[in-house]
Amino acid sequence: MAPLSSRPRGGLADEVCREIADGIVLGRFPPNSRLDETTLAAMFGVSRTPVREALKQLAAIGLATYRPNRGAVVAALAANQLAQMFEAIGELEAACARHAALRMGAADHAALRALQGGAREAMRDGDIARYDAINRELHATIIRGACNPVLSEMAALLRNRAAPYRRTQFRDLDRMRASFEEHSTIVEAILAHDAAMAYREMRSHLLSAHDAATRLWQGLHEFGSGAAATIHKETPACRQAGVA
Repeated sequence: MAPLSSRPRGGLADEVCREIADGIVLGRFPPNSRLDETTLAAMFGVSRTPVREALKQLAAIGLATYRPNRGAVVAALAANQLAQMFEAIGELEAACARHAALRMGAADHAALRALQGGAREAMRDGDIARYDAINRELHATIIRGACNPVLSEMAALLRNRAAPYRRTQFRDLDRMRASFEEHSTIVEAILAHDAAMAYREMRSHLLSAHDAATRLWQGLHEFGSGAAATIHKETPACRQAGVA
């Protein structure tokens, strides 16, 4: 993977946003701490422009807030807010899966099979970044497959807000394996045009993702700054090997 500073402007801002988002979820940037543009630009080896754009993205998904005379700060998220977000996502994506089971065509089915094949390889290799990318594309394919633009837009919007919490759960390889098995059941239901099973299994899958994200979130808050310092040491903020 190319260094952050060598990427196109749009992609660079997205990558910086993803790096900071992971840092927030993993405790490197504590709640209410300032996200200083100059410091972050130096950390990632980029100019302040992509950092400024990344902070706007973080504010849009609720991970950062802007305060007068302080700039951007890390938003404080309560456990009940995380639960409510995943509950809403679970209902929306489950509805998408139900419709997808009835409306997806042969090309969509082939795409799901190919994605599951790629996910199996990523899981076997322990490739977190690749598995996360396939995971996002598989869910996006099912959301689009609902053939309901209004429902798909709402699901995609909430999915984007929860993306950092969903992505970081795959640092636990056991969770990656469980996720793959859950996906397999969902895909099987969609291929069989079993709308009820697709709804039920997708909803169950999102509940499992919420449990995994909550365990990570609570663990970081339980151990406080000590855990954050350990994660910072083990996981540098600017990684050359991709975003996990």
